[in-house]
Amino acid sequence: MAGELEKLKIIGFKDAAYSDPPNGMDPFEAMLNPETYTLDYKVEYQDGQGQGTSHSQQRFTVKKPEEFSFELLLDSTGIVDGNPRESVEDDIIKLRDLLLKYEGEIHEPKHFKVVWGSLLFKGRCTGLNITIKLFNPDGKPIRAVCKVSFKGSVEDNLRTATERRRSPDLTHYRLVKAGDTLPMLCFQIYGNSSYYMQVARVNKLSSFRQLQPGQELFFPPLSKNTPVR
Repeated sequence: MAGELEKLKIIGFKDAAYSDPPNGMDPFEAMLNPETYTLDYKVEYQDGQGQGTSHSQQRFTVKKPEEFSFELLLDSTGIVDGNPRESVEDDIIKLRDLLLKYEGEIHEPKHFKVVWGSLLFKGRCTGLNITIKLFNPDGKPIRAVCKVSFKGSVEDNLRTATERRRSPDLTHYRLVKAGDTLPMLCFQIYGNSSYYMQVARVNKLSSFRQLQPGQELFFPPLSKNTPVR
């Protein structure tokens, strides 16, 4: 059963905690919901070819913020909403100011939430492309298509907690699974498989090659400056 029509909304905030909307600036509500939207995810890798090898191993470097884009129709003919107006210029200015105008208190553009149905996207606006599609006889624009693009962002405290949880300078415990090797686990945790001998000694393993599924291993904090022995 179809639910009640919900319009896409763009809500501006002063800070990355998304807790403080700018004074006097209402959310922008779509006249017509987008026909489509695009979510673009990218992960970057770096070649890690070892000396004397014929193939390179792709090593993870960074997961880039997701990118989000969609198109909005602005129309003042009255065909869409039954409310004809002289021009669509005021709607364009409202959208442009919301997305691109500097917020005086923070001296930079705003942070945004885009809300529509199950979609909740947080980020900064990276672009606004406006195409005028229809004009009055006097040349005033009465219909425009606006392509809006955003780049995702995460609140600083949440981002720090997420990145810190997997940091190599923290203590880790892992349960061995079938097929796991100590060098492979060291690479996953430290980004360097060469630390397997230190980990074997800490866990008092008689042989690093004989790991048992279900066995718990302790991986101590190691920094990039820890010597490999």
